[in-house]
Amino acid sequence: MEDNKRKMWQFPWRYKESIALVGGIIVIGFILQLTVGKFNFFLLSSPVNLIVGAAIILFLIAFSFKRKNVFYQWFSGVPFSVTLITAMLLLALILGLTPQLIKTNPHDNDIFTQLGFRQVTSSWSFVLVYFLTLLSLGSLIARRLVAFKKKDYAFYMNHIGLWILLFAAGLGSADMKRYVMHVYEGEVEWRVFSDNEDVLELPIAIQLNDFYMEEYPPKLAVINRESGTPQPEAKPEYVQIDEKRPHGNIDQWDITLEKYIHDAVRNSDSTYQEVHMPGASPAALVKATNKTTGEMSTGWVCCGNTAQLYMTLNLDSTFCVVMTQPEPKRFVSDIDVFTEDGKEEKAILEVNKPLKIDNWVIYQYGYDNQAGKMSNYSSMELVYDPWIYPVYLGIILLAIGSICLLWSGNKKTKKENDLE
Repeated sequence: MEDNKRKMWQFPWRYKESIALVGGIIVIGFILQLTVGKFNFFLLSSPVNLIVGAAIILFLIAFSFKRKNVFYQWFSGVPFSVTLITAMLLLALILGLTPQLIKTNPHDNDIFTQLGFRQVTSSWSFVLVYFLTLLSLGSLIARRLVAFKKKDYAFYMNHIGLWILLFAAGLGSADMKRYVMHVYEGEVEWRVFSDNEDVLELPIAIQLNDFYMEEYPPKLAVINRESGTPQPEAKPEYVQIDEKRPHGNIDQWDITLEKYIHDAVRNSDSTYQEVHMPGASPAALVKATNKTTGEMSTGWVCCGNTAQLYMTLNLDSTFCVVMTQPEPKRFVSDIDVFTEDGKEEKAILEVNKPLKIDNWVIYQYGYDNQAGKMSNYSSMELVYDPWIYPVYLGIILLAIGSICLLWSGNKKTKKENDLE
């Protein structure tokens, strides 16, 4: 009965006040988003983020002296924490369901863009909830550390790890830099372009020794000779070139693979031979038979590249057999990396196998798509993140703490079952 008579905003605050306050903070974030635009994280670039980080830590230390205060108890308590986590999850759900854009069109005036849902992590609502979460979690950790208990080690590692992760990932994002560098074979490059197309010189240089690519076998298709439309038009069909399965069907034609050369060079006007050289292109000797008329056509088809022309096999006055461009299976850059402090490292760079050197991570990004395996340059993405080690530390502590919490929980459950 006493709980029902308690008025709103009467201490001790609980879920109603927590929901109202966090909801109000989110509304304030929407208002700021509509009036001043998105939050500019680059304002927190070093040394500003270091100053803000130090201020947060000093605030938490000073605030901990008021830990017996009812406001402190609420601020570091369960109702406020659960409400903040729920708000973060809702914003994360919006982030997952709404396409996120690096840059928004200034003329795009739909409500999702205006409220920051197209760039959730830089919206004022997200930033305000994030800082409140950082302060609330920090206050809880400070309160529990003052009343330190050795048996709560799992709690400390779990919550301190989460706080370090949030702290480093949030404040450190302003110092993260991403660049794409195009390096030509046999050359050393250290320059990139900024978002404003200005040339920047980086404290790291890359020499491309070699770029090579492995390709999947191409496919065969039947197209309309005039329009180039694959057949049948309603649902185009393709035959994957596979010497173990040489037969296939496309619409009204039976296709048979007689011979396939992955690295082929034209030997005459209508034949090919195998030659392993940069200008080589896939070619296949194909036999096509019309199921209805029984007419048969045999000849070479080639997808061609920048070094040699393609070749088609005419079936009649309307249709012909063509070969698609092969898709990349694996592309690799053999590189040497040099840093300003004299470090040198060799690496074989490929997709999902980046190189980590100092605070830089180098990823295989792309190549000349038109030239394909004949590309004479490789594109690499360079990511500079000086806060990555605190992030790793937070993740490790969080993981260890979570495992310890599960272990201690299972141990406690087992003990209770033994007592029963």
